[in-house]
Amino acid sequence: MNIFDLYEQRLKTVLSGLAERGTLPAGLDVSRVVVEPPRDFGHGDLATNAAMVLAKPAKSNPRALADVIAAAMREVDGVARAEVAGPGFINITLEPGVYAEVLRAAVRDGRDVGRSRQGEGIRVNVEYVSANPTGPMHVGHGRGAVFGDALANLLAAAGYDVSREYYINDAGGQVDVLARSAFLRYREALGEDIGTIPEGLYPGDYLKGVGAALAKAYGPTLLEQNEDWLPTVREAAIDAMMGMIREDLAALRIHHDVFFSERSLAHGEVDQIAATIAELRARDLVYEGRLAPPKGQPIEDWEDREQTLFRATAFGDDVDRPLLKSDGAYTYFAADIAYHRSKFERGFSHMIDVWGADHGGYVKRMQAAVSAVTQGKGELDVKLCQLVRLLRQGEPVRMSKRSGDFVTLRDVIDEVGADPVRFMMLYRKNDATLDFDLAKVVEQSKDNPVFYVQYAHARCASVFRQAAEAFPGADFSPARLAGAPLTLLDDPAEVDLIKWVAQYPRILGAAAVAHEPHRIAFFLYELSSAFHSLWNRGKDLPDLRFINQENPELTAARLALVLAVRSVVASGLAILGVGAPEEMR
Repeated sequence: MNIFDLYEQRLKTVLSGLAERGTLPAGLDVSRVVVEPPRDFGHGDLATNAAMVLAKPAKSNPRALADVIAAAMREVDGVARAEVAGPGFINITLEPGVYAEVLRAAVRDGRDVGRSRQGEGIRVNVEYVSANPTGPMHVGHGRGAVFGDALANLLAAAGYDVSREYYINDAGGQVDVLARSAFLRYREALGEDIGTIPEGLYPGDYLKGVGAALAKAYGPTLLEQNEDWLPTVREAAIDAMMGMIREDLAALRIHHDVFFSERSLAHGEVDQIAATIAELRARDLVYEGRLAPPKGQPIEDWEDREQTLFRATAFGDDVDRPLLKSDGAYTYFAADIAYHRSKFERGFSHMIDVWGADHGGYVKRMQAAVSAVTQGKGELDVKLCQLVRLLRQGEPVRMSKRSGDFVTLRDVIDEVGADPVRFMMLYRKNDATLDFDLAKVVEQSKDNPVFYVQYAHARCASVFRQAAEAFPGADFSPARLAGAPLTLLDDPAEVDLIKWVAQYPRILGAAAVAHEPHRIAFFLYELSSAFHSLWNRGKDLPDLRFINQENPELTAARLALVLAVRSVVASGLAILGVGAPEEMR
């Protein structure tokens, strides 16, 4: 039950009635009218900007219009007070029975609390991770992986039809370098002393297993093939790297619906890159021309030549973009255009790409390309994930020997667990740099958000275990608790906690629209803080304890509140991909 949506609908019905009576002009645009929580619960339960946004088109004074709207809102079912504040904001206080119904709905919904059909089944493609299959994933990849996965969960909870996709960059020079690096390890596995890994090849120990597998499968025969071994070794190395990446993702509870091969674009049954270029050329969006040198680049480093160019500037980009290299090979951009055209042809007009922060300069051209190949029917939202600074008690963490030049994501998961990794990767907005301290994320304290939130869920579970001991054989099922006398919950701390529960559906919906799963993490911490505060008050004030053996009905009402909190925390943690433990030691 989303009381903000409910009362926004009721407010708009009031505005429609005022227009019918001639108090307001007919046909006013009410799309910017919102009902939201006030900044301070002391100001009421709901706040609306209706008078502020309608005053000018209604040719009225905002304060005077607010008085009219507030008077009408006082007649609405469930409204106890509607008061005008400041230049024309309206604060609304609801009758206690409204929050009893909110709590009742949350108890009935269980872990489905907050879920909606807001997305109306719209198909959305979320592409995330897409790390080059040239080695193990590092911590930066992990942030994009967790963010993309949580965003997909969030959209699904809001009623969108979500497909989770990984784009395998298995074409281009980097996979040939991988193959040569693996071939070196193959020679090593055959007993050759390979010495120091040459500059430009991948030095990590992770390729030793690939070399050993090749030696077992082929013996020394690949040594006799000059460079005819390259396709064989490349395929084996890519398969091994993708296997390792899938294992690392599984350790983070991340699974994709689709793994799309870049190589398949040009080497499948149809050359999709050529087809895409031909289609754009037919629409006069590809031409042969010359580009000015980039600003600040010395002229001697610039290759002034005629090129095959995409008219990116026609779709908002700064310059037109090359589609072919000087040797006639496709540019990465050409492949990316064809790839996003493929997404659109597979039925996705809504696309979300999760990239590292170093790709920020690529966003505008890719959005221009999507606009072009979908003829304006598709949209691309690119979410950039900033760097992760890995620390231990405030000090930078040293590199991993296994990777050769960075700390692997798997090292971090194995040390602290998937739950702290996932939660803390989301406890900061994706476009802000994240400090991840391996020591801090396993502390059992309020300063460790993942512990604090999981502890709230565990405490809720413990209340039900204690209730079962205090009332043997009692029915504390959701159906029973939904029928409890919830208006008995009148202590200010209890009412505030109910108000936090009431906010969850709105938070979930707004986070889905904004593509910002961190809002869920922030909310869960605030909700948990309110719950822990009530728990602590009960230690000091026995009358506020959740279980009162002298008053079974009050106990049932309080257990309903605990169950609602437990359900919201479990729902939010599920979106974040974090476990909801029943007990913690």
